[in-house]
Amino acid sequence: MARIEGILEQVDKRLNHLESEVRELRSEMRSEISSLRGEIGGLRGEVGGVRSELRSEISGVRGEISGVRSELGSEIKELRRDLNNRFFWLLGVQISMWVTIILAILIK
Repeated sequence: MARIEGILEQVDKRLNHLESEVRELRSEMRSEISSLRGEIGGLRGEVGGVRSELRSEISGVRGEISGVRSELGSEIKELRRDLNNRFFWLLGVQISMWVTIILAILIK
């Protein structure tokens, strides 16, 4: 009987030790969880900052694209005008050459 009582005391000590270890583990887990929550909150703030930064960059790129688009439109209009002028000059030169050739044939 005394032996069983000794064994029970030993089991009681070990159980108390296990309970204290579990308490320590719980407190460590709670502190780690709160630390992780804080880091996640910080990351959310950083992500929000990155989002606003990206939005401003995208709006800047859109503005640049709009500027380039208007420049290209004006360049295309200028090229069309230049092409029309050269076409009329070419047409005038060809007509004058034909007239000259026909007159040369008729006069001869």
